[in-house]
Amino acid sequence: MEEEKKLSNPSSENEISEVGENEIAYEKADEHYTATNIQVLEGLEAVRKRPGMYIGTTASPGLHHLVWEIVDNAIDEALAGYCTEVAVTINKGDTITVTDNGRGIPVDTVAKSGLSGVETVYTILHAGGKFGEGGGYKVSGGLHGVGASVVNALSSWLEVTVHKDGGIYFLRFENGGHPVGHLQRIGDTDKTGTIVTFKPDETIFQETTVFDYSTIRDRLRQVAYLNRGIRIIVKDERGEQEIKESFCYEGGIKEYVQFINHNKTPIFDEIIYCEGSEIVEIGHELTGQVYAEVALQYNDGYTSSIFSFCNNVNTHEGGTHESGFQMAMVRVINAYARQNKFLKDNEDNLTYDDIKEGLTAIISVKHPNPQFEGQTKTKLGNSEVRKILSQIVGDQLNRFLLENPKVAKIMLDKIIMAANARIASRKARDEMRRKGGLELTTLPGKLADCSSKDPTVCELYIVEGNSAGGSAKNGRDRETQAILPLRGKILNVEKAQVKRIFANAEIGNMIQAIGGGIDPNFDVSKIRYHKIVIMTDADVDGSHIRILLLTFFFRYMRPLIEQGYVYIAQPPLYKVDYHNKSYYAYNDEQLEVLKKKLNLKPGYPFQRYKGLGEMDAQQLWETTMDPNNRKMLRVTIDDAIKAETVFTDLMGDNVEPRKDFIHQNAKFVKNLDI
Repeated sequence: MEEEKKLSNPSSENEISEVGENEIAYEKADEHYTATNIQVLEGLEAVRKRPGMYIGTTASPGLHHLVWEIVDNAIDEALAGYCTEVAVTINKGDTITVTDNGRGIPVDTVAKSGLSGVETVYTILHAGGKFGEGGGYKVSGGLHGVGASVVNALSSWLEVTVHKDGGIYFLRFENGGHPVGHLQRIGDTDKTGTIVTFKPDETIFQETTVFDYSTIRDRLRQVAYLNRGIRIIVKDERGEQEIKESFCYEGGIKEYVQFINHNKTPIFDEIIYCEGSEIVEIGHELTGQVYAEVALQYNDGYTSSIFSFCNNVNTHEGGTHESGFQMAMVRVINAYARQNKFLKDNEDNLTYDDIKEGLTAIISVKHPNPQFEGQTKTKLGNSEVRKILSQIVGDQLNRFLLENPKVAKIMLDKIIMAANARIASRKARDEMRRKGGLELTTLPGKLADCSSKDPTVCELYIVEGNSAGGSAKNGRDRETQAILPLRGKILNVEKAQVKRIFANAEIGNMIQAIGGGIDPNFDVSKIRYHKIVIMTDADVDGSHIRILLLTFFFRYMRPLIEQGYVYIAQPPLYKVDYHNKSYYAYNDEQLEVLKKKLNLKPGYPFQRYKGLGEMDAQQLWETTMDPNNRKMLRVTIDDAIKAETVFTDLMGDNVEPRKDFIHQNAKFVKNLDI
């Protein structure tokens, strides 16, 4: 989660007028647009000038992206068949060292640059072994050759040591990628590989330069699952005792499915595995091999966990590999169901929504020339991949079902049950609409809507309890802020069938108010508010309601979270009245700072809020709802698979993961209300 960034708004007509005049002046200044206006950024200066274009953000995710880029280069060596082990170390002082036993970066001179291969790769954008005919890699992830140079540009210093051709070579860069001399041979060796150590530039990463071990560990574990047989070691040397973990999975994505399902209950032991490859044209009369593999298993749950990758990049928006997988599943399972009398002749086909209920699947494609839609590489666009996946999964899934009739029956019984639940749910919705209980075109009566119809400025506060809802309604900005009070806790959708979800009045009210429908037909473009704010009490019940709401959004309105529309309000925890003025603190640390600032004597009275209902309308507005003063957390999904595991552990049927979570985190709990 990240804190909401405040945007200042003009507070008067004079300010609005002044802004307008400045815009006109700016346009006039641009009328004489000539070649002298064009700024040419040399070398890596462009990266330092606009780092967000290359790593997305200079906050913590961008900081960790530097690690991914160097690791990607090492994994590319593994994909090429020359690397078996990669080690990542977080050193004291938050520097990173990545070591691999691949071929080593070329040390001879590159004709076009006149520089050594090492200096070329680390100082020139789009220079590397991943381009054109005769490239050094069959497939690659990363940023298509800009990774090493971008990391160098955004580091205060970077050192490269290469073991190659019997020699040890070394080069250091400083101040954003400037080489200190040239590549030097400093010794002899019979090993091969590359060692890269870098320190992120604090002037670029102003929010933080501290690496998170769990973030790096989880990503590297994922890479190990996706590349079977490769050993990846991660170490953290910053503490008193070194932390070290090693990942190597001979089962690859089959073991990944087991990992995701470890706290679920599979309905059969087998993990269905499909793999294959096909030669395709990749342009300029060149051909390359597309390799695809899929692993899947069903559990007794009601939600699906389907994750896709291309060249180790998580394509969380899907793409042609997912659509090919979907086509094969629908085609093969319907054919098998009819041939074996699971479906009668007069019954409709099973839908993909029926088929994916309780399904955990990993789809991984290695492609020599991937085409990703958008700069963030979240959706695969290669049209030929759809046919390849459809054929590979179709043929091998069909063979598995024919050879394993007992497993096939368990699987089809699960899918038929999901289809029957879908039909029952549809009938229940139709009946509720007929009775007026769930008319999606009518807003719920409990909703105090805002007057604006512009979703980009509208906010929906989902508030715990009627008393807090009343204060929020009276204290809000009626132009842009809508209030929907909740009566008690909503249904835990992690354990419920769809028909029960639609029958829940509080969930029905939220679906109607938000306006985008519900999965699988949720349409984020139709939502009525671009801020969905969860506002609950700062106690155990409030936290439980918050996680229930987040579970619902994650499972049935996931684009809301993916696109950053879900927020958590941060009401103050303490109030101090001093010299006829009220002061608020949002946590224990702020309270201590406030006491020192006001020079309060020990024992000076203060109020600890146990619930939003203790605040009147004015206090709630000033502390929690006023855009100029409030604090809000934006809910993000940095790692969908990690989020999947957390929601399953905390909200699923299995008790043991929750016990483990409590044991691990109890020491962090403060002000527990029981």
